[in-house]
Amino acid sequence: MSRLMSSALSYPLPIEAPRVVTVDAASDHELIAAVQAGDEQAFQELVRRYRNPITNFLFRMLDDYDRAVELAQETFLRVYANAARYRATFHFSTYIYRIATNLAISELRQRRRRKLVSLFTPWSRHDEDEETPLDIPDERPLQDTDLIERERRAAVARAIQTLPEKYRAALVLRDVEGLSYDDIAGVLNISEGTVKSRINRARGLLRDKLRAYL
Repeated sequence: MSRLMSSALSYPLPIEAPRVVTVDAASDHELIAAVQAGDEQAFQELVRRYRNPITNFLFRMLDDYDRAVELAQETFLRVYANAARYRATFHFSTYIYRIATNLAISELRQRRRRKLVSLFTPWSRHDEDEETPLDIPDERPLQDTDLIERERRAAVARAIQTLPEKYRAALVLRDVEGLSYDDIAGVLNISEGTVKSRINRARGLLRDKLRAYL
């Protein structure tokens, strides 16, 4: 053995430092595991990653921004409260969107019940006597392209709100949130084939409702 090689081997090999993963570089699974261990910073990172997508999804489902914010907060509260029971058998995104979807569907059903009750609520005399101003449409041609685009977007949002819940959820998860068919199947707890069928049906219904804008 050469003197140079002998000299090199006489020095101890450097000890490799343990790998430290910062929260912003950690995967979702690593973060939820840290949350299970009581790491508040890891939970804050999950909130940072998913706050806007979850709020946007809920807004598209409910067409009510304030309520979407409230249910987004409830979604994260449930993630935190049930962190110990989370199992990494599927993507974390699938897990959190499932919570948000269930909250949105529950909200929509409560709205329908409230609406049904209101149908059977007698009008007061004051309501009958109160004059309602006519909403006369402006028949001037629209020239502002930005205004036309805003109206088109508003029409799409209104049309989405008319879709049955099961079609609405599948469509928003796919076309707005960009989830894969497999992830949507996990969120809605249905087969991938059923996901594709619901999305195709939802798109067909939207096309029928939006013919004037196509």
